[in-house]
Amino acid sequence: MREYLLVLFVAMATTFLLTGVARQIAMRYGAVAKVRARDVHKVPIPYFGGLSILGGLIAGYAVASNLPFLGNSLQVAHDARAILVGGVVICAVGVVDDLYELDAITKLAGEVLAVGVLVVQGIQLYWLPLPGGVISPSPAQLAVLTAGILLVSCNAVNFVDGLDGLAAGVTAIGATAFFVYSYLLNVHENLDRATTSTLITVALAGACLGFLPHNFFPARVFMGDSGALLIGLMLAASTISLTGQMDPNAVPYEVGGSSLLPALLPLVLPIAILAIPALDLTLAYIRRTKAGRSPFAADKQHLHHRLMQRGHSHRRAVLLMYLWTALIAYGVVVLGLVLYWWTALIVLAVAVTAVLLTTGLPGRSRKPLAKV
Repeated sequence: MREYLLVLFVAMATTFLLTGVARQIAMRYGAVAKVRARDVHKVPIPYFGGLSILGGLIAGYAVASNLPFLGNSLQVAHDARAILVGGVVICAVGVVDDLYELDAITKLAGEVLAVGVLVVQGIQLYWLPLPGGVISPSPAQLAVLTAGILLVSCNAVNFVDGLDGLAAGVTAIGATAFFVYSYLLNVHENLDRATTSTLITVALAGACLGFLPHNFFPARVFMGDSGALLIGLMLAASTISLTGQMDPNAVPYEVGGSSLLPALLPLVLPIAILAIPALDLTLAYIRRTKAGRSPFAADKQHLHHRLMQRGHSHRRAVLLMYLWTALIAYGVVVLGLVLYWWTALIVLAVAVTAVLLTTGLPGRSRKPLAKV
């Protein structure tokens, strides 16, 4: 655990220090978020926060590769390096988009390239947990499923990146939730505690936390597509890599038994972590296509926009999104690994609190939904 904490702080400190440099580079080359009708910020904000996040991830990996515990695993070294290579590719795509505003098809092609880099290097699903056991479809089918998950994750995080500190905070919460699950499962089942999923998620959490002081409202720098696409890819790739290093028979699968939920968590938890971004992505697709518009056509009706239209302040809307993300992600971990009546009661109490905080704003008028 000490080595993981060291990686966390190294990634956090590196990202924090590099963000100021990235901001200056963005201003020099004109990579600035202009104020548009659908945006919330009132003044132009520089991009390139993704470069500092990438720097934090690389620093965390460099430190881990020289530690006595994490550095001795060849599998972790190979997979983490492969994930970072894919991260460099997608960050480069995001940098170009931040500079020149690529069209949707060109940007998607760049995302597919980055995903292909991961799959070719062996970062993909190898089995799927289901009640009663696991299934292992053909490698081609698993590769396609992996690519789909990675692309959805990238774009889901990119969609939710609409308020200061939102994407970084949501990703940090999701990354720590999967880290806790992966580490505790390895300890409980007496498995190797050095895994790619734990390393990447702890480094990702550190990088996002190091970026937040610069990005929380009022933001001085945005992560841009170079950051949103990067952290979305890292989050999904780290969870997917678990199936390549974990014995599917290590956790018993007993339908109706207490071990069923832990067995299903490798499949359920990634969905839970991305539940809020994925819901926003799905609603945006339905909303836009139903209106006869392109699913890539931007609007001002995302979940975070709707929270502000209900009367929540910028910061309160972001904190509510944090709360819902933590409730879903950690709720699944708690109920999956520590399923008792009192843990279920705690999760229920937090859920009720989240609902009341989201819907109840006494004394404040609600703003009508904006149509853009």
